[in-house]
Amino acid sequence: MARVYLDADADLSILRDEIIAIMGYGSQGRNQALNLRDSGLKVIIGCRPGRSKQLAEKEGFEVYDMDEAARRGTIIYMLIPDMAHKEVYERYIKDNLSEGKALCFSHGFSIHYKQVIPPPYVDVIMVAPKGPGPIVRENYLRGSGVPALIAVEQDYTGKAKQRALAIAKGIGATRIGALETTFRDETESDLIGEQTVLVGGLMELIKKGFEVLVEEGYPPELAYFEACNEAKLIMDLIYAGGLTGMLKAVSDTAKYGGLTVGPKIIDEHVKENMRAAARRVKDGSFAREWIREHESGGKTLKQLMEQLENHPLEIVGRRLRRMAGLEK
Repeated sequence: MARVYLDADADLSILRDEIIAIMGYGSQGRNQALNLRDSGLKVIIGCRPGRSKQLAEKEGFEVYDMDEAARRGTIIYMLIPDMAHKEVYERYIKDNLSEGKALCFSHGFSIHYKQVIPPPYVDVIMVAPKGPGPIVRENYLRGSGVPALIAVEQDYTGKAKQRALAIAKGIGATRIGALETTFRDETESDLIGEQTVLVGGLMELIKKGFEVLVEEGYPPELAYFEACNEAKLIMDLIYAGGLTGMLKAVSDTAKYGGLTVGPKIIDEHVKENMRAAARRVKDGSFAREWIREHESGGKTLKQLMEQLENHPLEIVGRRLRRMAGLEK
């Protein structure tokens, strides 16, 4: 069982003399920065010129070029996309890491797969809220929070965990619970979950369900509602009450059909495919493939996105979402 830390386990005063330099002012950067500032902590922003920098300045932050922010910060918080970590670290951060500073991440990819290799004289920590940036902010303002994972990869100062817990408290996570993990476990479980269930698995399940309904002679609009639109409603029920709560909210016909037919669709063969995907994450094969893809310009990703955009599910879906006022 992972240990769970709450507000009483974290002390904001440990960061009283620290400067948290947040790199990037996107979804997570902006919303975590606002929460940390509202919690009384000193926050500066490291940004390249552009709209994000203008927004951060408009919202009252001290904004610097990334190298200057890294020089000023005692905790350098990487809230830019994973694949930008290596370049930003090498160009702006590496030479500004003096003894006792901390590098903080919200995802462990670049550390676990050694895209970023910090020196031994800094703390390396993680605070990973389990929700999108706007929800992190919205829940904080309501007096609640979003659960987070915390991890320590390197504890030079002897206070790395206290630093991580204080940041978790500053964004509101310890109001709900901060779970202790490792960079390895967070990274690998996140990638496996995305690929087999949350992104890859769900997309393919929805697409295959849509295709079968259309191939069986049902109108594409009906197939879209049954395979895709209603999936959101079911997930809302699962989110609120788990699988059992969802089943209690649907008809007995849906219960019986789901419980008897579902295991025949998502069967042991599918589970073995998931295990194969998990093995590729754990042995580094997926990371190496993705890094090569990114460094070569992302041609395969662009092709796959174009193919998906032209899938009949997406074509009929866009039309129905516009009818419903969900999409312009």
